[in-house]
Amino acid sequence: MDYIGGYALALDMTAKEYHASAMASGLPCTLAKAQDTFTPISSVVDDEIRQKGWTKDMIYNVPYLISYISSVMTLFKGDVILTGTPEGIGPVKIGQKITAGITGLSEVQFDVGRRVKPLLSC
Repeated sequence: MDYIGGYALALDMTAKEYHASAMASGLPCTLAKAQDTFTPISSVVDDEIRQKGWTKDMIYNVPYLISYISSVMTLFKGDVILTGTPEGIGPVKIGQKITAGITGLSEVQFDVGRRVKPLLSC
């Protein structure tokens, strides 16, 4: 897999209240996923393990995903492929600390804060 430049960790956050409203209205959930700070890229929340997964447990392996994605769009050096999340998603609260990492490679920490900008309404 010489074409892989490396692995990174991404936290794919969602504004659930906007997501539910958009889905109920038949609108795309883009704004629920695209708020400032929502996808930091390089889980444990307040020392509670919420998610833990391995690439070997993915439905499709990494070489297959790269092959499939590159069959429908051009991938360039530096592109990032987000592959989903292991089970265990859940809400976070203001004041919590999120620690996430890739065993032996990287660890990042974030403090959960209040949104600076209000969400747009549907």
